[in-house]
Amino acid sequence: MYIPHYYKNENLDEVKEFIKENSFGILVNQVDGKPWATHIPLELEENILEGHIAKANPQWRSFSDQTQILCIFNGPHAYVSSSWYQEEEVPTWDYIAVHVYGKLSILDEESTMQSLHRLVNKYETRSENPVSLANMSPKTLRQVKGVVGFQIEISDIQAAYKLSQTRQDDHAAIIKNLKERGVTESEIARQIKKHSNNN
Repeated sequence: MYIPHYYKNENLDEVKEFIKENSFGILVNQVDGKPWATHIPLELEENILEGHIAKANPQWRSFSDQTQILCIFNGPHAYVSSSWYQEEEVPTWDYIAVHVYGKLSILDEESTMQSLHRLVNKYETRSENPVSLANMSPKTLRQVKGVVGFQIEISDIQAAYKLSQTRQDDHAAIIKNLKERGVTESEIARQIKKHSNNN
């Protein structure tokens, strides 16, 4: 993706943490000559993304033809009014977005099941009454035959953290106004403060 140099985040540890915290991504490849995208959880382990899609989804039939897969992860975003600036300028949008490229390989059924165990265990930790695939009946677990598991070996990560970097003198006003607007805007305000050169 196009990223002006002042918005590019090359802190790989921070970007990987962002992917883990915003793991509901978009898997993109070509199906019959057209871009195809599926919204799914994509879990990061070291330099590998793991995921699965329904066998009914035709996207997986094109996996073997692909040399490159794109996964998109979006974070908070917010409209930034230029009325918050000291000088006249057009409004803009601040956001965090990460693109991950890599080569995909399909998992066998056993590896897919292990991946699903990790996925469920991760997200059930916050449940009041956590469930485990280990306690489910063979009949229920037969549903796994209806999905295709895969992993993506990451070849490139591109991270855009557009956080009003070119408006350093206006950060105080931008942060104040964003905090008054809502949860998502407050998170962008927090990120602007965290990444500000004035901190």
